[in-house]
Amino acid sequence: MAPPQQDTGTSAAGGRPGLAAHDEAVRRLRREFRALPGDAPVRLAKPTSNLFRFREPSSSPPLDVSAFSGVIGIDPVEGLADVGGMTTYEDLVAATLPHGLMPLVVPQLRTITVGGAVTGLGIESTSFRNGLPHESVQEMEILTGSGEVVTATRDNRHADLFHGFPNSYGTLGYALRLRIELEPVSPYVHLRHLRFHDASEAMAALERICGAAEHDGRPVDFVDGVAFGPDELYLTLARFTDHAPWTGDYTGTGVYYRSIRDYAGTGPGDYLTIHDYLWRWDTDWFWCSRAFGAQHPLVRPLWPRALKRSDVYRRLVAWDRRTDFSRLLDHYRGRRPREPLIQDVEVGVERGAEFLDFFHTRIGMSPVWMCPLRLREPASSGAADGHVWPLYPLESDRLYVNFGFWGLVDMAPGQRRAHHNRLVEEEVERLGGHKSLYSDAFYTEERFWRLYNGSAYARLKADYDPDGRLLDLYAKCVRNR
Repeated sequence: MAPPQQDTGTSAAGGRPGLAAHDEAVRRLRREFRALPGDAPVRLAKPTSNLFRFREPSSSPPLDVSAFSGVIGIDPVEGLADVGGMTTYEDLVAATLPHGLMPLVVPQLRTITVGGAVTGLGIESTSFRNGLPHESVQEMEILTGSGEVVTATRDNRHADLFHGFPNSYGTLGYALRLRIELEPVSPYVHLRHLRFHDASEAMAALERICGAAEHDGRPVDFVDGVAFGPDELYLTLARFTDHAPWTGDYTGTGVYYRSIRDYAGTGPGDYLTIHDYLWRWDTDWFWCSRAFGAQHPLVRPLWPRALKRSDVYRRLVAWDRRTDFSRLLDHYRGRRPREPLIQDVEVGVERGAEFLDFFHTRIGMSPVWMCPLRLREPASSGAADGHVWPLYPLESDRLYVNFGFWGLVDMAPGQRRAHHNRLVEEEVERLGGHKSLYSDAFYTEERFWRLYNGSAYARLKADYDPDGRLLDLYAKCVRNR
């Protein structure tokens, strides 16, 4: 079909007028790529990042991809959008909501890019019914490691790249344009928070609710949850609604994750606009803003709303990593060293209680985010090794739970480097799960390629980056080159 046309009520981000400007930007980028020295590392100049593998800046000039950060076109009738690969979900949602539409999965942080969510995975509370962001992609235009630009779909000559692109983290190429599906929305979202006193009970309820997409006779459009401790777990069930008696606002003095406890078990529940629901976690970076004092009752009213954003907090973390400020402060205060533990893992729902028991006993960090997901794509659609998406080999007919945990854990004397991170990796592997690669990883090379389908990756690398212009997946995600 023809690409979606930008209607007169929506302009491409940054003023770029649609597909013609995009095609010119592609030609310009290919010229820049060819001009790079053959031995120079290929990097992108991106204003934001949601990776937590901090590395030193490259000495070679990065590729300018700013021209790929806009919405190219929206077709509200077909429910499709063409977007540049560097378009943030914040900009994409701002363009789709006026049409009463949203992407099928909107990752929880505003500055995650569409291309980033596809090549590096993403998840949110619609994932129990819509899978992962790459599953709603119809086609993607990719600048490969060989410098060629190819359009990959599920069934064309580049179908192997289409299915192998998710979890490749820019080591096979970069998405320049993606055509994605959209779904209708209502103006408001009604939330109910259910409390559980036992992880097994919570996992059983999660499996039941996700299987039926309803609870107590009412439809469920969104599902996620929070574990505050081994005996205090909440599932948040939300649904679209056209009317709301009130709407909450967690960009001011209120804090969303704290409201879960406040509203649990109460009759009416909570209401948010669809916009505020999509970004409910971004305002305080889940709960991580407390590390910067942004939740302190004396500080919060003074912290500008415009700066209550995940990208602001991440810049503070990056500054801390560069200056070593918090480690030095802990040292002079006589506090024991702390290990950063910033990870997301997927475990089958039937092993979810096991993982939580391990985590509370051996790690001791709270809260923990819980988000169910089931692949949308049937197994028959895949090619390599029986997996639809070979580089992140989840089973198509299985419900998983994403557990997210982000913070610092006290180190005991004599513990090995990255002690808690390694414990998590080992437990997730024991339970037959998978770990996202946006943060630190510590696998041996042999173990890594066994978990992330090294044979399928090697075939793709040979076809689309035969000269090794881009780093390989292990070098980028574990060695952090």
